[in-house]
Amino acid sequence: MIWNESKECMSRDEMHHMQSVRLSKLVKRIYHNVPYYRKKMQEVGIEPWDIKTVEDISKLPFTTKEDLRDNYPFGLFAVPMTEVVRLHASSGTTGKATVVGYSRRDIEIWTECVTRVLAMAGIGKDDKIQVSYGYGLFTGGLGLHYGAENVGATVVPMSTSGTKKQITMMEDFKCTAVACTPSYLLHLIEEIKEKGNLSEVHLKAAICGGEPWTDNMRENIENNLNSKAYDIYGLSEIMGPGVAADCRYHKGLHIYEDHFLPEIINSDTLEQVPEGEAGELVITTLTKEAFPLIRYRTKDLTSISYDKCDCGRTLARISRFTGRSDDMLVIRGVNVFPSQVEAALLELGETKPYYMIIVDRVDNMDTFEVWVEVDEKFFSDEIRELEKLRQKIAHGLRQALGLNVKVKLVEPKTIERTSGKSTRVIDKRILV
Repeated sequence: MIWNESKECMSRDEMHHMQSVRLSKLVKRIYHNVPYYRKKMQEVGIEPWDIKTVEDISKLPFTTKEDLRDNYPFGLFAVPMTEVVRLHASSGTTGKATVVGYSRRDIEIWTECVTRVLAMAGIGKDDKIQVSYGYGLFTGGLGLHYGAENVGATVVPMSTSGTKKQITMMEDFKCTAVACTPSYLLHLIEEIKEKGNLSEVHLKAAICGGEPWTDNMRENIENNLNSKAYDIYGLSEIMGPGVAADCRYHKGLHIYEDHFLPEIINSDTLEQVPEGEAGELVITTLTKEAFPLIRYRTKDLTSISYDKCDCGRTLARISRFTGRSDDMLVIRGVNVFPSQVEAALLELGETKPYYMIIVDRVDNMDTFEVWVEVDEKFFSDEIRELEKLRQKIAHGLRQALGLNVKVKLVEPKTIERTSGKSTRVIDKRILV
């Protein structure tokens, strides 16, 4: 089903005109309402009237996560706080949190985008959707929630409740759709299969995102549940889930271009690359009122296609993400930077400055292990003292990262030294 055919299937000429008008208005608005953006534009000699069409966007400066942190908490807001009806924020584990504000209109647009995603997955008023993304400052739960209500479905707001309860509600309520990370859904499937009651599950669609996943994982989900699995993309800085999603043909994720203007750039030259060529995704929010962003560098690597999809939509499609242009890892929906691990270990102060992160996927769940070198004296002490230190480090990392970490203490010089840049991460997950 196509929820908003006038927008999702408009001609490329119509889309170009709409984007140009909205971009021009956006630039005028932020120039006058956001001093930080006005200063950045003046530094490169740009005035609002220089931006007339989408082709002019390359004249504008980029926005990065550092810009968001530099303006913590509300420095990039373009409306008075009296018009902000909701705040979301990152965990702030790498420094200051990135705070995103939403006006009432922003929430309506977010709801519209998620509604399109769910309609594309065939979810409607006869369905019950179990939302198993976290509710709170994280955008996942509430993002899906409002769209599901808008499409007319019955929402089961499970958030991140325990696995046993998730399965019980899914079976007892006869949920027909679920929204969660793909690795967690595969974990649920394994748990259900162990009890031998997979036939009690009535899912027809799964909306999965929040972490990188593969076609093999999709097939695994679909074959076990006899249902369809759809990819949803979003990031809290832009809006949350619902920036883009794939249809039943799975030939890329349709990005809602009437609200989000995408570019693909070369991360080194910062120049736009041709259609079909891989690069970093950059997004400009065309319609956001409270927290608009100009040319936000997502760091996600993908390519873009403007061909009409077999589903009838004319929206541009971004390909499955192949990685990131920085060193961020996505573990069970949580963003992790190696620098966070290093900072947490330094704060504890009982380890050597050498560590190694090992990421893997075991039984469809991402695992996160950290090897830490400690002084040789700990290995000569009682085993319980070594275990006490291991638990202390694991607790410190869990507090810093927001996820459980398996810690392995190793003797000095166990981790390889190099004369060049140290390799801190071994990612064994196969994502092709």
